[in-house]
Amino acid sequence: MASKISPLKPIFEFPKSTEKTHIKKSVSNPLPLLLPSLNFTITSSRAAVVHSVKSDREAQVSTLPTQVSKDAPPSPASSKTVLVVGGTGGVGQLVVASLLSRNIKTRLLLRDTSKAASLFGEQDEELLMVWKGDTRYPDDLDPAIFEGVTHVICCTGTTAFPSRRWDGDNTPERTDWEGVRNLVSALPPTLKRIILVSSVGVTKFNELPWSIMNLFGVLKFKKMGEDFVRSSGLPFTIIRAGRLTDGPYTSYDLNTLLKATAGKRCAVILDQGDKLVGEASRLAVAEACIQALDIESTEGQTYEINSVEGEGPGSDTEKWKELFKAAENT
Repeated sequence: MASKISPLKPIFEFPKSTEKTHIKKSVSNPLPLLLPSLNFTITSSRAAVVHSVKSDREAQVSTLPTQVSKDAPPSPASSKTVLVVGGTGGVGQLVVASLLSRNIKTRLLLRDTSKAASLFGEQDEELLMVWKGDTRYPDDLDPAIFEGVTHVICCTGTTAFPSRRWDGDNTPERTDWEGVRNLVSALPPTLKRIILVSSVGVTKFNELPWSIMNLFGVLKFKKMGEDFVRSSGLPFTIIRAGRLTDGPYTSYDLNTLLKATAGKRCAVILDQGDKLVGEASRLAVAEACIQALDIESTEGQTYEINSVEGEGPGSDTEKWKELFKAAENT
């Protein structure tokens, strides 16, 4: 049975403070350090959209000048409550950090809750709530986890080929199919959106070179998870990522997490139809998930995402709207 962190019997201890704030600006809280290092806050008003040919068709690439604003005032409190599943993985870490920096109430469903404290530091319990549970086991998905949740971002996944990450039956079938099915089946009908992170190539798992990646079923099971989301009747958006690159990397320490950067590959390509072949920065995938929460046109849509050299959309919602719209029109 899933259990949440409680001020009475916590699974792990956050340092206590007599003053309650939404984000503690101290060394114990890595978020103020993490987010500026991501180079994902836009302060320039100049923008341009250029075209890049992918798979014999046009895909949209946003090339925006980016500049980090370190003195920006905190965002006003959001009415959303976002449950992040897989929030300590490579993409999930960035999703959680960005949600908290935006003052968005966040819940985490984690197999290992001890990771949350080291990754996200001291947080006001009204802003961050952590539940212990495993989507592979339906009995772990206590209805209390979903009370008040308005949106869900699912970033769970495992390796395509057998590795130490498969220990404990953490296979593609159990994680990418059964886990997604169990999660979606437990979600309330009042949910405003579920964002599912998937993979490019899921519709081609019987074709080369995708069939090599699918030797142990990862693409097939991700596609089954996608299809279950589509048939659930819940509002959804699916983000199919290219080969994930850039930090942070799962199970690294905080010093590594703080160095997360996309380098020169900040430009974003969005497309539809499972035609993109390439790499995707974890930073871009995380931001696409967060932007899709509030962009109405993304509901019921499936997108592929890649990253290329250039300056990208950052956290500018209008530029992300342009990218999503352009992908739908290609």
